[in-house]
Amino acid sequence: MTQRRPLGLTMISAALLAGTFAAMPAHAAGNYPITPDQRQTAQQVAQAGVPLSELAPNAPDTYTVKSGDTLWAISGLFLKSPWRWPELWGMNTDQIRNPHLIYPGQVLMLIKSDGRARLQVGRDVGGAPGGTVKLSPRVRAESLYDGSIAAIPQHLIEPFLNEAVVLNGNELATAPRVISAQENRVWMSKGDLAYARGTMAPDQQAYRVFREPKPLRDPVTKEVLGYEAVYVGTADLTRAGSGAGTKDEVPATLTITQVRQEVQAGDRLAPVPPRGYTSYVPHAPAGALDGRIVSIYGDAINAGPNQIVALNKGQRDGLERGHVLALWHAGRIVRDPTTPRREEVRLPDERQGQLFVFQVFDRVSYALILSSDGAVVPGDRFTQP
Repeated sequence: MTQRRPLGLTMISAALLAGTFAAMPAHAAGNYPITPDQRQTAQQVAQAGVPLSELAPNAPDTYTVKSGDTLWAISGLFLKSPWRWPELWGMNTDQIRNPHLIYPGQVLMLIKSDGRARLQVGRDVGGAPGGTVKLSPRVRAESLYDGSIAAIPQHLIEPFLNEAVVLNGNELATAPRVISAQENRVWMSKGDLAYARGTMAPDQQAYRVFREPKPLRDPVTKEVLGYEAVYVGTADLTRAGSGAGTKDEVPATLTITQVRQEVQAGDRLAPVPPRGYTSYVPHAPAGALDGRIVSIYGDAINAGPNQIVALNKGQRDGLERGHVLALWHAGRIVRDPTTPRREEVRLPDERQGQLFVFQVFDRVSYALILSSDGAVVPGDRFTQP
């Protein structure tokens, strides 16, 4: 499916609406959700543009979108807070035909006048005399989703969408289980055969392999918030079993297709869910929020940018996919040398980065560390930005 659409004047970070982690069906074009508050903000800003005080200190006059860019990074070039996309979108609401997509090769111009700023989008069609770049609107005809850039680095999150699973209890206890490997091996790797007992899902070929879930405890209350299923890998059903529960039972045969760690007897099987196509719209929580990091995914001691952390807040606390959070490092406890007793004093928490929530469960969420000035450790605090 193709669509002819004018580039003309538009605005770049409105395209944060299109932050998908996979190509979406063509019929979904232009149907990304825009909340009334976002539209109202855009309309208000559209009256006069964005104040210069809201621009990033080194906002460029022009920028050419490159392959591999993300909308988050590009928005950060122009605004102090990249998640404030409605304010950029509002710069040219009258000219937007499809604000959800932006492509490599588009040239962004920052226009400043009377203390305000606007963005114009054009196309570099060749250098004019004196080194001036000529920008011109043009009609573009191409697939709605071919080549458009994502909101944030999708390759960092996509593998975790099916791997990071939090259970309210041990729901895997009754799931099909691996009982043996080919030739009596103890460990199974990619390409090996595995044999399993249990009731397989009808017409299901692809399975995830999990190990015994581990509890996720709140760093403050020590309450168990859920059980994180330890992801091992994936396997394809190559031959169905028969006679389940009878003396003539024949175990099912699976081929290990991917491993995060080697498969062993006792590991549990769960169907690979249908691939979802979710629009991730970076936005701030509607109200105040204060929580803690529960753990670093993968059992690391600390983490940095582009790593995954578990949070002690979830759906019941109002967290949503796409929420942007401020990351804080707990202040150190020091002794005051200016007093006779050298009392212990806790220094203030220091803001050290940002988180992007991409997976939400009942009481636990997973977030990508977008930026961090230091090591992130369990117990560090997060709030609304």
